[in-house]
Amino acid sequence: MQRAPAAEHMRPATDPAAPRRRLIAGTLAAALTARARAQASANPTGTAASPLTRGAAPSASNVGISAAETPVAVKAVEVARGLEHPWGLAFLPDGRLLVTERAGRLRTIGRDGRLSAPLTGVPAVAARGQGGLLDVALSPGFATDRQVFLSFAEPADGGARTAVARATLADDGLRDATIIFRQRQSRGGANHFGSRLALTGDGHLFITMGDRYDARDQVQDLATHFGKIVRVRSDGTVPSDNPFTAVPRALPDIWSYGHRNVQGAALHPVTGRLWTHEHGAMGGDEVNIVLPGRNYGWPVITHGVDYSGEKIGEGSAKAGMEQPVHFWVPSIAPSGMAFVTGSRLPGWRGSLVVGSLKSRLLVRLALDGERVVGEQRVLQSLGERLRDVHQGPDGHLYLLTDNSRGAVLRIEPA
Repeated sequence: MQRAPAAEHMRPATDPAAPRRRLIAGTLAAALTARARAQASANPTGTAASPLTRGAAPSASNVGISAAETPVAVKAVEVARGLEHPWGLAFLPDGRLLVTERAGRLRTIGRDGRLSAPLTGVPAVAARGQGGLLDVALSPGFATDRQVFLSFAEPADGGARTAVARATLADDGLRDATIIFRQRQSRGGANHFGSRLALTGDGHLFITMGDRYDARDQVQDLATHFGKIVRVRSDGTVPSDNPFTAVPRALPDIWSYGHRNVQGAALHPVTGRLWTHEHGAMGGDEVNIVLPGRNYGWPVITHGVDYSGEKIGEGSAKAGMEQPVHFWVPSIAPSGMAFVTGSRLPGWRGSLVVGSLKSRLLVRLALDGERVVGEQRVLQSLGERLRDVHQGPDGHLYLLTDNSRGAVLRIEPA
């Protein structure tokens, strides 16, 4: 039976009569029923967990914010508008923003909210479906080296593949753009490119990828890049301490595998560990702490079902495969994520925030160490697909909305 399009690919209807609002009040969802932490510390599946999460069960989306917390109402302030399906966001030292548009354009946004003309030097992209110009990240040494990293769907024989380019940002555009990574295999479809970037302070780059929707039978194969997260140096070379460098047939840049479509990635501000989230099918969106060499199960295990309603794989747990630290049933179609380290939003510091495409809201996950202990949903009244979320240098959270006149929004207390 033919599967339905993934939730990430669904597009909202546009209402041209909707008034433009510079100040949009967000509303809080009622806190869902709280689970006792003692219950969360048991492992009902009985399967092996990683040392990082040993003894802790994955938390599902019916975990509520503790009654001891005071819900904080928030609002979204429009910073800029007029971007065509913006996808990735970075903050330049001079106060400007650097934003990608999926159609293949890269722009800066001034302090006054004015969009620049498209910057020159951007590599050619396969802008169809979920593909196009995707994430953007700055080198940790950007102030001196001016290096920018772009992920994108690269045209290739047989279709397209996820690729990453490094370039120098000049006043008029990009210079010396060089491909430092490309998937070994290309595919004909237009879905599940993954494509979040996370740069570490020691010069390593994590690149997330998807199963390209119709190649999930190759996700468990270490000779392919489908459904993998890779780790390379900033010049694209492979670190010698990657987990599969000595494994026959395995691609040496692979860091982890068993992923469906990873569109959120952030480094924990204290531990430095890589946290990601990925789309499930119908249910089973996951938040994971990604450890080297680990298998995250897709498509053998999942907490969701296929779009036809049929079972996927062997169930929700299996020995040797990692459990998520949090999952959503039904799916919210997550995209973008960030840790909150600032104090602009009282009570949010130390939380993990995740944008939602399908549910059109922002999710705050309350953390106790590396366990999710509560969930708060805000900004439902926006009615916007939220593509990306970042904390800016000013401590505010910034969002990208996914539509043909996409906006940059800043989140503030109401």
